[in-house]
Amino acid sequence: MTTDTVTPMMAQYLEIKAEHADALLFYRMGDFYELFFDDAAAAAEALDIALTKRGKHMGEDIAMCGVPVHSAEGYLLTLIRKGFRVAVCEQLENPAEAKKRGSKSVVKRGVVRLVTPGTLTEESLLEARRHNYLAAIAEVRGAHALAWADISTGALHVLPLPPSRIGPELARLAPSEVLVADGADTDMHGLVSDIGASLTPIGRAAFDSTGAAKRLCALFEVQTLDAFGTFDRAEIAAMGAVVEYLEITQKGNLPLLQPPQRENLAGVMQIDAATRRNLELTQALSGGRAGSLLAVMDRTVTAGGARLLERRLSSPSRDLDVIRNRQSMIAFVVEQSRFRTDLRHDLRKVPDLDRALSRLALDRGGPRDLAAVRNGLEGAEDIAARMGNMELPEALTILTQDLTGHDALLDLLDQALIAEPPLLVRDGGFIAEGYDADLDDARQLRDEGRGVIARMQSEYSQTAGISSLKIKHNNVLGYFVEVTATHADKMLSAPLNETFKHRQTTANQVRFTTVALSEMETRILNAGGRALDIEKRLYDRLKSAILERAAQLTQTARALSQLDLTTALADLAVEANWCQPQVDASRAMNIIGGRHPVVEQALRAQGAGPFVANDCNLGDVSDIWLLTGPNMAGKSTFLRQNALIALLAQMGSFVPARSAHIGVVSQLFSRVGASDDLARGRSTFMVEMVETAAILNQADAGALVILDEIGRGTATYDGLSIAWATLEHLHEVNGCRALFATHYHELTNLTDKLARVDNATVAVKEHQGDVIFLHEVRKGAADRSYGVQVAKLAGLPTSVIERARVVLDALERGEREGGSARDALIDDLPLFSSRPAPAPQTARAPSNVEEALKSVLPDELSPRDALALIYELKAKLPASETH
Repeated sequence: MTTDTVTPMMAQYLEIKAEHADALLFYRMGDFYELFFDDAAAAAEALDIALTKRGKHMGEDIAMCGVPVHSAEGYLLTLIRKGFRVAVCEQLENPAEAKKRGSKSVVKRGVVRLVTPGTLTEESLLEARRHNYLAAIAEVRGAHALAWADISTGALHVLPLPPSRIGPELARLAPSEVLVADGADTDMHGLVSDIGASLTPIGRAAFDSTGAAKRLCALFEVQTLDAFGTFDRAEIAAMGAVVEYLEITQKGNLPLLQPPQRENLAGVMQIDAATRRNLELTQALSGGRAGSLLAVMDRTVTAGGARLLERRLSSPSRDLDVIRNRQSMIAFVVEQSRFRTDLRHDLRKVPDLDRALSRLALDRGGPRDLAAVRNGLEGAEDIAARMGNMELPEALTILTQDLTGHDALLDLLDQALIAEPPLLVRDGGFIAEGYDADLDDARQLRDEGRGVIARMQSEYSQTAGISSLKIKHNNVLGYFVEVTATHADKMLSAPLNETFKHRQTTANQVRFTTVALSEMETRILNAGGRALDIEKRLYDRLKSAILERAAQLTQTARALSQLDLTTALADLAVEANWCQPQVDASRAMNIIGGRHPVVEQALRAQGAGPFVANDCNLGDVSDIWLLTGPNMAGKSTFLRQNALIALLAQMGSFVPARSAHIGVVSQLFSRVGASDDLARGRSTFMVEMVETAAILNQADAGALVILDEIGRGTATYDGLSIAWATLEHLHEVNGCRALFATHYHELTNLTDKLARVDNATVAVKEHQGDVIFLHEVRKGAADRSYGVQVAKLAGLPTSVIERARVVLDALERGEREGGSARDALIDDLPLFSSRPAPAPQTARAPSNVEEALKSVLPDELSPRDALALIYELKAKLPASETH
């Protein structure tokens, strides 16, 4: 394109781009996706690929870049992670069809899919062990709801909730994309950005509850949604927005969504975003999975089991029946060592059924997804057979029933597919030999065309009685029968002339054809295409057979995931010596020998010795422990480990302790660590106060609260007063269970005033001015914080440490003698001396050399004796001083 004239192809591009202005347009041209104009400049920079040009438009060069179709997924992932949306524009016909309309006709093209963070399905674009949620937030007449779907697994959930719970629930789900109505308030933008999700405003019509109800009924082919539960208008609007967005992005090719499941806030332990971050449930504070509780616990061997683990860890249950059922399955598997090992071996061979089903439903699957279903069903049958010979708990028996019942489908797939199919349908070769006679014939012609022609030549030679008869081929005549001129009369006479039709005579040969040979020629020439067409038809048939049983297959996938998680948690319990907790409706929190699972594993990996276990007893005599002691003694670890033990108990897991009795925790709050939020103008202290305020305003009597060093970010007396008032509020107003760590020793006197508060401290031992951390939590109060000793361990210069001791002694003496005496002492301290105070002289024991010299009389030594004495004294010096 060398002029300003807009070519038909570019006109087509501009028309399609105008309909998808907010997305990069991947415009299919042969084996490449091409991008033009601003799209090309943005994509070239994001992907670090060459930016070129193609002709001109309105006097300016048209920027262009492209990526190969066969490797486009990797580029798509990069663009999505960098915040782009991509419209994939495919050729909807082949060039030959376009030419029928005229030599200059443009191949029809259209956008077949919008690729966004929440609508990914490709295996290479997703994390196998994590969900990829698309969420929508709806508000109808003051009522709010949150709906979310994972189109890669078909999950669809909805939750009615107050506005204050939107942030915590988004933190729990960690969706990759959140839909809101156009014009959503800025607070919503902040909530979404906090979890690192992509915010997508869509038209308010998508959230219309009346239209949403119609969309949902059409999707699930029902007259009313009542069969799935009772949903209010906000819930229907949120689910409808999800479905509308999927229709837009998938261009009407909707995923295989499961019927909606309505969740209830009262059904799970409530955990806010700050608590999830502080406790490092699924992500470490440093970023990434390593160092999180999830990473320590994940021993699952299937992708579905790993996703289920993250769901349960993020949403501990408050339903005692659910908790006890999960525990009963783990307890059974713990006792069955050989069964556990064999079951985990079987589960390792099970593929990801959920995502294979989803790709097939969206028509993005391939032969390997068919094989994944087959292999998954085979694995399920083997596991069911293994479990069928055992006396199982009721919960495991129910799971076993969901593993079977697919005999006809399994037989069909087993007969139809080869063991290791190719990735793509267009590659062919995935249907087993002997399954379809027409396919076998086409393959034989494709692969053995010469042999077929040779057999026909032998037959014709016998029929004609001419041993020199040959079947040959050229580009003009195709396949033909050739004899020498001496046999021409015989071939042209009856009865052979009825079979062999004359085509051509040359100087020495005569050439003929037959109806069968012409047909065979057509079949041979088209055999490859015909074989592929047959395989495509068979693929569609097999895919339909699978999707007809999608609901039952989903149940099987769910059962396999639960078995995987059960055996993984049992394996962890056995190896790490975790116990089965007692969980009930009491207020107890009696933990004997509790340990922090992440810290314990880190110590084990470092060979740093065993973790010091500690007890915690709340809810019987005291609801609150006021924990004092020095930094680095383990206060924060103790706080976190008890919160994690309660969380693990309610997700149905065993826990890291010798024994544990946990009364159901309704809410879990944690205010631990220091961080700022400069983007919102919040200092470290402001963040601390905001999080503390959220706890005091929301915690109910069933909550468990852990607070560490409240008030430390401001002046001493300000901080002390805030900590004092916070502790009183937890005791008098919230009435919850709490662990409250502080350096304000003045608070320990509150145990005389607040009946349900007990003092506890982390024990230390002093030795020659140094502090030794015992990491033992005991009843009682610490008398000081040992801050100077900890500073010494941290490596502060000796002069600083000694100066700090002088100042500390003065301050403490002044505190004992009263305010005015203290002020006078401070005035006497040269706090701003131009030179650092000299290190104090400390007495030391005489050395070996000094001891030896005490008895020496120099006047009585001869020169020889003096030399001998020097050698003797040198020998007494330490090795480091002899060089």
